[in-house]
Amino acid sequence: MKSHAKVVIVGGGMMGVGLAYHLAQEGWKDIVLIEKGELTSGSTWHAAGQCPSFIGNYNMAKIHHYSNTLYPRLEELTGQPAGWHGCGGIRLATTHEEVDWFRHVAGFAANVGFHMEIIGPDEIRRLNPYLKTDGILAGAYTSMDGHVDPTSACNALATGARQMGATIIRHTRVTDIKVLPSGEFSVMTDAGNIICEHVVNAAGCYAREVGKWVGIETPITNMEHQYLVTEPLEEFKGADFELPVMRDPATAGYYRQEQNAGLIGIYEHYGSREAWAGRGGFPAWDSQNELFDGDIDRIAPWLEAALERMPIFANAGIKRIINGAIPHTPDGNPLVGPAPGLRNFWQCCGAAIGIAQGAGTGKYLAQWMVHGDAEINMHSLDPRRFGAYANPAYTRAKSFDDYENMFETPLPGREIQAGRPGRTTPLYQPLKAKGAVYTEVYGWERPKYFAPAGFKEKLQYRRNNVFDIVAAECRAVREHVGIMDLSSFAKFDISGPGAEALLDRLTANSLPKRPGGIKLTHVLSEGGRIEGEWTITRLADDRFYVLTGAAAERQAQDHLEHAAGDDVTVANVTDDYGTLVVAGPRARDVLAPLTIADLTNAGFRWLSGQEITIAGVSVRALRVTYVGELGWELHVAMAEMAKLYAAIWASGQAHGIADFGALAVNSLRMEKAYRGYASELTNEITLIEADCERFYAPGKGEFTGRASIEKLRLQGVATKLVYGAVSATDCDIFGGEAVMQGDKVVGVCTSGAYGHATRSSLAFAYVNPDTTEELEVVILGERRPLRLLDEPAWDPANARQKA
Repeated sequence: MKSHAKVVIVGGGMMGVGLAYHLAQEGWKDIVLIEKGELTSGSTWHAAGQCPSFIGNYNMAKIHHYSNTLYPRLEELTGQPAGWHGCGGIRLATTHEEVDWFRHVAGFAANVGFHMEIIGPDEIRRLNPYLKTDGILAGAYTSMDGHVDPTSACNALATGARQMGATIIRHTRVTDIKVLPSGEFSVMTDAGNIICEHVVNAAGCYAREVGKWVGIETPITNMEHQYLVTEPLEEFKGADFELPVMRDPATAGYYRQEQNAGLIGIYEHYGSREAWAGRGGFPAWDSQNELFDGDIDRIAPWLEAALERMPIFANAGIKRIINGAIPHTPDGNPLVGPAPGLRNFWQCCGAAIGIAQGAGTGKYLAQWMVHGDAEINMHSLDPRRFGAYANPAYTRAKSFDDYENMFETPLPGREIQAGRPGRTTPLYQPLKAKGAVYTEVYGWERPKYFAPAGFKEKLQYRRNNVFDIVAAECRAVREHVGIMDLSSFAKFDISGPGAEALLDRLTANSLPKRPGGIKLTHVLSEGGRIEGEWTITRLADDRFYVLTGAAAERQAQDHLEHAAGDDVTVANVTDDYGTLVVAGPRARDVLAPLTIADLTNAGFRWLSGQEITIAGVSVRALRVTYVGELGWELHVAMAEMAKLYAAIWASGQAHGIADFGALAVNSLRMEKAYRGYASELTNEITLIEADCERFYAPGKGEFTGRASIEKLRLQGVATKLVYGAVSATDCDIFGGEAVMQGDKVVGVCTSGAYGHATRSSLAFAYVNPDTTEELEVVILGERRPLRLLDEPAWDPANARQKA
């Protein structure tokens, strides 16, 4: 066995082999993949092999589509049959809300590149003449997907990886991984050790245990999943066509043709079971090709529904039941990217739809590892989207929910309560008593809106009964004053003689020169793409306060700690400080009676911060908001939050103070044309393309990404951000919608909202650089004009913030 390698991949299932193939394709040849048994012998071999194009996440759809275009070509590329069945698929809808979801997905299908059409019951019966269509309103038909034989496809990828120079070692078990003082890894096996620069955890059902070797928690729960295969059916023998794969929420599963037999898989809504629960949730190290006893009673209600839909299956006996383990993460997306806290230790695991995702995740992770960037937005896959709050109990609760709701329609506004509440402030219960409806962000409970007693949100893609509630909150902020608990900000104290130099080389904008100054700046990759957005306040010559979005906490901590030397102290103070946002034209009137600090423009200018006392409470007051109004962020010791809130609320009674939540913030920021991290600002995009050159200071000296940005400025951009008003009726932009110019797709929407003060539906989109006017966006199947705006719809001169 080799003693050294550039990268060692632990695990030889579809995820690991798919990565090996694409790393080799990207140019790395010194690759070693180690599998303790045969390739596919974990959870790959027993998978049903479905490869749907239809999925509700825009970037996951890109991953699925890539897999579905590669698998049909694998035999031609490698000489190894892959077992591809391009029979297409149909997802069924029985409610109007589900049909709207189909329209939403169809809107971004054109951008991703897969064919999708919404068809009626007659066309569904033409494609599947054995299906009973009672109660079915429509089907989402995707003609470019199907299913694949998992073992054949995985071995074809392995063959291709070997042909391009990768080494694959079977029947060798990795027993431990050590981080060496050099920063390299020692991968220990029962056949010797390998020193390498990079390690990838692609260990499937063992991924949690492999992560523990290097001190990280891998939020995965292994779940039992059952599908059954019927005896052969006369109707399928000699047929010159293959039925499409059917996906049916009413049966909580899928069913399709399996050669001359039927195949039915169920994700039961209750009574689901963790795999190997009696031994900590992971298999014995000598386990291979392991299955569990079938338990047909557990899936009986949904199986009966499937047999009613496909009566010909009911006439056939059950040939075999496959009950195998599949990993689930708390949000259903795989873990693909850097592990938290470590350099060059990567995760490629946790895929509940691993066959469909193996090739695509391999492609984009390989890009990230080799080039430092991927060409799609990786935010929803990055393992660092979970923090320490995602402990085993949280992970288990969320993963069970994800499994049991695999076929639930992901309607906007749906809140998953499993594992909650997690991270809360002292205001959680008091605000809940006032009607706060919470959403979850990086484990935090964040107010979404405030509803009257007995209110229940109607979940749908069109404007719903929350619309007027959010409008009232927006009016309060625009006309009077609002207050919000926004403690979920990630917060860091950076101090020491080297603090300024550290932040200067990490970020693209110049730093504030004087104590009290505030600057918005961005962290870039070496390729110049956006990896973070930070607000930096200079507290003293050698002390800075760094803020970023909640979901970027772990990424920001890694950036800071990986780059810090002995002359810098990095302290994550996120849980130490709560944050109250007080914003609106009466904000100064509310706060002034509570402090001796001078809150006038002369005493407290816009974009500055001071450490002051309000209502007897010490706060870091920052005169900056994300809503485009006069206001302050008040960062206060968590234990003092309730006292401070009570004082501000009492003072605000004479000024029309109101609570507001995250939905109002989104509306207000869209009116100000403020970009959003992970929507407009992503790892696909540079500051130039995001129209953020005002936050770029090339003259300050060298910093990460500067050379690449300068090169891009000379060469020109491949896309550009635009902002505009949509002629919408009853639905606004969610993100992923296609932008059309005539019959040509020229871009994609990234986010949007209705602006209640400007009475306009607003959107951001990335479009081709030469795109100008006469644009339309596709909203729920309808083309709507997009009128581009050269400046924010609300207060373009920032007069209100400077008031």
